[in-house]
Amino acid sequence: MGIFDKLANFLRLKKKEINILCIGLDNSGKTTIINRLKPEKAQAQDIVPTVGFTVEKFMSQSLNFTVFDMSGQGRYRNLWEHYYKTAQAVIFVLDSSDRLRIVVAKEERGLPVLFFANKMDCKDSLSAVECTKKMGLDTIRDKPWHICASNALTGEGLPEGVAWLTGQLNS
Repeated sequence: MGIFDKLANFLRLKKKEINILCIGLDNSGKTTIINRLKPEKAQAQDIVPTVGFTVEKFMSQSLNFTVFDMSGQGRYRNLWEHYYKTAQAVIFVLDSSDRLRIVVAKEERGLPVLFFANKMDCKDSLSAVECTKKMGLDTIRDKPWHICASNALTGEGLPEGVAWLTGQLNS
């Protein structure tokens, strides 16, 4: 790190770089959420299923995020563990309207921090409280976690989740 980087860090002129792993079962809305977190000019118009993983970048007020958007298809889920090592945080996206597969999501949760209970606009979606119970999140005692009801299509709930994550990472 050069002297100008050290000075920028000292003066808090340079934003802290954070690696985030974004996981969840296929079709839960991971890519749509990440797309909504990017500046409006950089948002994609068409969202396609992720194969393998993609890397996206966005900023909050004090942090630069590099997000690894991991495919949720069964054959790719074994890749998730390889990215935990370099991640400072994990976003886990739940399809709150998929009552059958929420049990599968519980088995795959690993070490998440921020949960988005997505697709709250769907007819029979579970509430964030119901998702918490089904996922057994209340048993997590060794890590801070938070769940946000969200709608990736409208962006509802996303700013609150990112604000909580930013607060955790800055403390």
